[in-house]
Amino acid sequence: MKRILLLTILIALASLSHAEVYKWTDEKGGVHFTDDYNQVPQEYRNRIEKQEGLLPGGNEEKMGPASPQKKEDPYRDRLGRGEEYWKGRVGEWNKKIKTAQEKIEGLVAKYNELTEKFNQSKSSVERSNLRRERDQIKKEMDDRRAQLEEAKVMLEKKIPEEAELFKAKPEWLKP
Repeated sequence: MKRILLLTILIALASLSHAEVYKWTDEKGGVHFTDDYNQVPQEYRNRIEKQEGLLPGGNEEKMGPASPQKKEDPYRDRLGRGEEYWKGRVGEWNKKIKTAQEKIEGLVAKYNELTEKFNQSKSSVERSNLRRERDQIKKEMDDRRAQLEEAKVMLEKKIPEEAELFKAKPEWLKP
């Protein structure tokens, strides 16, 4: 008895999900599916393809449009590297710049805090310790500023020179 009931339920579910499916491609190359003809935009109705099949969820919104395939640029630089390589390099150095700037801002705040404590302190031992801490922070700020400058030189001069040498497209260097 249980088997008959289970078989009946499975047949009912299969027949409910089986429907005519409409497929169309928009102007950007996105492929869309729906089982409701009224959901097909008017301008694409003359280009739809009817398909018999199963459509999970029963409508196009749940499935969403398929993203168009990104056309890969066949051009490569002299070493066979493409756009993804150059954008990766630029992204890496931009990230280094951002990290260095954030670290410098934190160090400046810490330096100013130590300066304020130093100015308020009456104890010569405490002032000596605060001065030593400030000097360490200043050295670290100088190191970070040097890293920031190196990253800027890489982005503004060295990577563009390298790209020109290896015949990479200039637009590949734009973030």
